[in-house]
Amino acid sequence: AAFPGVPRGGLYTIIMAAAAAAADGAEEPGMEAEAQELPLGCGGAGGSPAAGRSPEGEERREPPPAAVSNGGDEDSGRELVELKVIWNKNKYDVKFCLDSTGAELKQKIHSLTGLPPAMQKVMFKGLLPEEKTLREIKVTNGAKIMVVGSTINDVLAVNTPKEAAQQEVKAEENKKEPLCRQKQHRKVLDKGKPDDVMPSVRGVQERLPTVPLSGMYNKSGGKVRLTFKLEQDQLWIGTKERTEKLPMGSIKNVVSEPIEGHEDYHMMAFQLGPTEASYYWVYWVPTQYVDAIKDTVLGKWQYF
Repeated sequence: AAFPGVPRGGLYTIIMAAAAAAADGAEEPGMEAEAQELPLGCGGAGGSPAAGRSPEGEERREPPPAAVSNGGDEDSGRELVELKVIWNKNKYDVKFCLDSTGAELKQKIHSLTGLPPAMQKVMFKGLLPEEKTLREIKVTNGAKIMVVGSTINDVLAVNTPKEAAQQEVKAEENKKEPLCRQKQHRKVLDKGKPDDVMPSVRGVQERLPTVPLSGMYNKSGGKVRLTFKLEQDQLWIGTKERTEKLPMGSIKNVVSEPIEGHEDYHMMAFQLGPTEASYYWVYWVPTQYVDAIKDTVLGKWQYF
């Protein structure tokens, strides 16, 4: 349509100019968005600091490294001392707190050696006191700590052979032939029972008689009698030739064994010295008096 006062050619020019201006205005927002998004993807020199780039002239700062602890005493501020622990030809280099006690050091030694604290003897200028600290007893770097003691396994290893040896000895003794079969006793027993021997009572224990025990042989085959002088605490051993008066306390031991084939009689020995060579042997002792003789001589009870 025609506008009054505006030539046709002039109106066309105005419309075209307005259309061009509108086109220019619609283009601007898209260009701005493109300009804002570009640095996030390109990493150019003009990039934003938010994308990991520092502004020109500003130095980038790295975060400080995190502290790492190894859990040792150094981190807790405790003063350590270096020790040389020596036990059973073994040497251990140990760092230990200077303010720890001797008892705590024993626990450390236990962890190293397996030696229980109760079995340790720890030496540093004498026996280490358990209640004092290493600082108090003036332990310094490089100090030598001597440890004496045996583990439970060591003790068992030592004792086991001893026990086995003792068992072997007992077994060997059990294998020995009875005393009455040994040659030194056989020559006396082969003479047979003395005619005037005192009667025996098997299965009965009696007190010592008030009269001497007689009708027995000694090792040489001679007649012997035993007189128990309880009021004097003496045993008199009498033969045809002489009488030996022995204090009861001087007799070390009394041993006896039934005579094979005549179990109601025993052969008996009084130990007068430290060895078996000092045994005084008496044969054909009535069995009912054997226990009473042993108990009286060895002092288990008295009959007065």
